[in-house]
Amino acid sequence: MTTQNTVIFTQRTKELIDELKSVCASYGLGNDAGEFKIISQIFLYKFLNDRFAYEIKQLKPELDGAEDWESQLEAIPEEDYEVLRYQMNTSTAFLRPHQLIGHLFHRQNDPDFAKLLDDTLIDIAANNNELFAVKTEDGQKVQLFDRITEYVRSKRDPFAKALLNKLVIFNFENIMEEGFDFFSTIFEYLIKDYNSDAGGKYAEYYTPHAVSIIIANILVPEPVSNVTIYDPSAGSGTLLMNLAHGIGPNKCTVYSQDISQKSSNLLRLNLVLNQLVHSIENVIQGNTMTDPYHRKDGDLRKFDYIVSNPPFKLDFSDDVDSLKKKVNKARFFAGIPNVPKKAKDKMAIYTLFLQHIIYSLKENKGKAAIVVPTGFLTAQSGIYKKIKQHIVEHKMLAGVVSMPSNIFATTGTNVSILFLDAANKGDVVLVDASKLGETIKEGKNQKTVLTKEEEGHIISTFTNKLGVEDFSIVVSYEDIRARNFSLSAGQYFEVKIEFIEITPTEFKTELDLFESRITSLFEEGKTLEDEIINNLKKLRFQ
Repeated sequence: MTTQNTVIFTQRTKELIDELKSVCASYGLGNDAGEFKIISQIFLYKFLNDRFAYEIKQLKPELDGAEDWESQLEAIPEEDYEVLRYQMNTSTAFLRPHQLIGHLFHRQNDPDFAKLLDDTLIDIAANNNELFAVKTEDGQKVQLFDRITEYVRSKRDPFAKALLNKLVIFNFENIMEEGFDFFSTIFEYLIKDYNSDAGGKYAEYYTPHAVSIIIANILVPEPVSNVTIYDPSAGSGTLLMNLAHGIGPNKCTVYSQDISQKSSNLLRLNLVLNQLVHSIENVIQGNTMTDPYHRKDGDLRKFDYIVSNPPFKLDFSDDVDSLKKKVNKARFFAGIPNVPKKAKDKMAIYTLFLQHIIYSLKENKGKAAIVVPTGFLTAQSGIYKKIKQHIVEHKMLAGVVSMPSNIFATTGTNVSILFLDAANKGDVVLVDASKLGETIKEGKNQKTVLTKEEEGHIISTFTNKLGVEDFSIVVSYEDIRARNFSLSAGQYFEVKIEFIEITPTEFKTELDLFESRITSLFEEGKTLEDEIINNLKKLRFQ
């Protein structure tokens, strides 16, 4: 597809999303908790419908271009239709003719149409459960669709018709070969109004593209295949999707866990859009800290690549006792943060994710990138120092990139990216990119945006281990020990003092001027001192 057509389809897809949101608003669901489920699920139904149509027409070319192709599909004998199931792409949802949007469109005047739409979605979910279900930590399966019209308390049939009529505006079949850049843009637009913390235990972050791109390119500078990638606090999956795109969807398997049901549903949608359906079975909804799910041969699974933008500070005081059990001693080698008496929500949970990630890396080959508060780099005591000491002593620190402030529009916390490489026995790269970027307004917040050139500069500097004046420095593990395990690039930069040549006469003139100013300030200070004493003498008790 040409660039112009891609732009057109991007705009039309965004218009579809806006139209679906408008329908929800018209029926009293604007900004309602159920709106997210309706929008995401009806959009996913549309995408799966058109993906099925695209695949079936590949198998039966005579259907392509036929206006009545759905009717022709219905005429196929049952046994032949079942054969098509096994010929189709294994990552495609298999639909029956009566489950297609075109079929429902012609039945929208039937009694109880809302029930028909809901029943259709539930049947599709049930028939494709093995492929699309997300699992919970205790093994239960969360199916693909809910009964979405039940979020409306009245006029459910008109609501169902309004949604369906938006789905036939245009066809997704022409964009099925589009890549990550297209679908990541669509995904971000789809969830932009819903990707925020709604009072749950973990906030749901959407990691900025600049951070994701830098991480993906530094972690995988050269082609790899048949690797595992993991995020223990996956959110909507931005980091995973960028990394999988850099590797290739067919060359990696995605593993994830997140305590939020909403995040897990977002990630599932992201995997569907980005041809990673084969990894949905590894999406786990659950508490990674207390109940890490992914195991191999009875032990926690070790991964080739781990990425994470974990929550920084949260109240997890209810979990402290279970985390302190002996079974977690090796995983949380640096310890469990204390519970602040007056501010439980300030517990540094990211230090637990950091330790979990270090424990989950494949020995001598695993790589990781974790977003951390920049303050972690210079912390000189406690768990923070123990973690830094561990990654230095075990020679698994690759480097750090300190990002500009406000790189996240939703937080003022300065962040850095900590890179680990279990195979890095040599030098460490420290990059200070805090002065890069342009500040823009995003809603009510300020946000810093990096240009493509700046992203490339960071990536090439880190990958090639370059020392650039006032920007980056290459240090040894011994250097880091000598600086009490500080990982801040600025503390390693050479302090430069500029000298200028002046004559003895010029020096005497400068010195006399300085002496005159000092004398004047002293005299002014004596005057103020006398005034204060005199005013104090005038004070009387009344």
